[in-house]
Amino acid sequence: MTIQCISPIDGSIYVSRQTLAYADAKAAAHTAKTAQGDWAKRSLSERISLVQAGVAAIGAMNDEIVPELAWQMGRPIRYGGEFGGFDERASYMAQIAQDALADIEIENSDAFRRVIKRVPHGVVLVVAPWNYPYMTAINTIAPALIAGNAVILKHASQTPLVGERLAQAFHGAGVPKDVFQNLFLDHETTSALISERAFGFVNFTGSVSGGKAMESAASGTFTGLGLELGGKDPGYVMEDAHLDAAVDTLIDGAMFNSGQCCCGIERIYVQEALFESFVEKAVAIVNGYKLGHPLDPETTLGPMAQTRFADLVRAQTKEAIAAGATPQIKPEAFPEDDGAYLMPQILTNVSHDMRIMREESFGPVVGIMPVKNDAEAIALMNDSNFGLTASLWTQNRGSAEIIADQIETGTVFLNRADYLDPALCWTGCKDTGRGGGLSVIGFHNLTRPKSYHFKKV
Repeated sequence: MTIQCISPIDGSIYVSRQTLAYADAKAAAHTAKTAQGDWAKRSLSERISLVQAGVAAIGAMNDEIVPELAWQMGRPIRYGGEFGGFDERASYMAQIAQDALADIEIENSDAFRRVIKRVPHGVVLVVAPWNYPYMTAINTIAPALIAGNAVILKHASQTPLVGERLAQAFHGAGVPKDVFQNLFLDHETTSALISERAFGFVNFTGSVSGGKAMESAASGTFTGLGLELGGKDPGYVMEDAHLDAAVDTLIDGAMFNSGQCCCGIERIYVQEALFESFVEKAVAIVNGYKLGHPLDPETTLGPMAQTRFADLVRAQTKEAIAAGATPQIKPEAFPEDDGAYLMPQILTNVSHDMRIMREESFGPVVGIMPVKNDAEAIALMNDSNFGLTASLWTQNRGSAEIIADQIETGTVFLNRADYLDPALCWTGCKDTGRGGGLSVIGFHNLTRPKSYHFKKV
C-alpha cells in the first residue's frame, strides 16, 4: 500500500511512502521490545540527555520544517512552526522526570524493605495526528523514552515527513534506532499488531471513530490506551469580562490553524449585555484575515489540510443558515474560498438543534449565542458529547471556579484559551476520550506501578 500526502496548497502529491508489510512490521515491533530492556537499564539522566539532544536537533531543522508543514497541512509560514511548544513540553517533562518516576518508599527497616517503583510498559505505540504534528507527537514520545520505554511512531499520512524528521533527530542525538522507530503502517497492520499485544501501551490522537477502532483492536488484550479524540470546546463570556481580551483570544482560538485545533473554540456563549459588542468586534477581527497561499508571509489563514475537511464545514454552515442562522462574514470578503481554501465564518441566531453547535467542525467557523445567566451557560456548555476544554471570561476568580466545577470537561481555562500547559494533565471526558498526557500523571500513565515487599532474614 502507498501512503500519499496530497498537499492542500495545490492538490499535488507532495510525499509518497510505502507501508510496511505485516511480517516486517511485526519484526520491527519485536526488535523494539528486545532493545527496550537495554534502554531501560541506562540511567535516567542519560535517557533525559539523549531526549533533550533530539529535541534540540529538531530546533536546528526548523527553517526546513516550517515550509514542509505548509506543504503538508497548510499552516502559513508566518507562524514559524511548532518548536516553541514542542520544546516547552519536552523540557518540562525532562525537568520533572526525577520526581515523577521516583520510588515510593514505604519502609526500609531492619525487618522489611517495602517500596513501589514505576517501571516502563515496554513498547509504546504513538499514533499522531496531522494538525499539530510535532507538538502532539512529543507529548508522548519524550516522556515515554525518558521513562525507559521503546517508542514506535505511526504518524498521520498527511504529515509523513514529520515522523522522518523526528527519527532523524533522535537517532542523530544517540537514541538507538531500534528504541525509536518511525514506521509507515496501514490500519489493518496496526490493528493486527495491537490485537497481538505487540505494544504495552497505545497512545492515539485523532477521531472518535479512530479511537473506537483502537479500543476494538485492543479488546481482550488489556493493553493500556490513551485516547484524545474529538472536541467541541466552548467559551463563556460573563458580564464583567475584559471584552477586548475575550474577543481577541476566543476568535483566535476559533480561527487559528484554520480552526484545526484539538482545543480550538467551536462555540461561544456571551452574556446578553455584551453580545452585540462581542459580535461586532469579532467580525472586525475576522474581516482582517488574509486567506491564501501559506508560503506567502502575508497570509494569516491557509488552506485546510484536505478539501473534504473544508467541504464538511461548508455543509454544516450551509445547513445552519438554511435553519435560520445568520452569517456575519460576507463571501465577497474572501473570494479565494475554493477547495481546501475555506473562508472563515461567524454564525449568530444559532441553536443546539443545529449540527454546527453539536458536532465537531474542526474548521474556521464558530457559532455565538447570547445567554441570560450562568445556569443557562453551564447547561449549554454541558450539552455536548465532548469534553476537552472550556474557556471562562470574568474578573471574579471565585465565581469562575464555582462554574468550572460544574462543567463536564478535561481542562477549564480562565481568561485564556487554546493552550496546553505541560504542568497540567491533558485529558478529556465523554467522547473526547480517556487517559491523560503530560504532567506527573503523564509519566504515571506511561509506566506501571511495581511493588517490592522484601523481608530481611
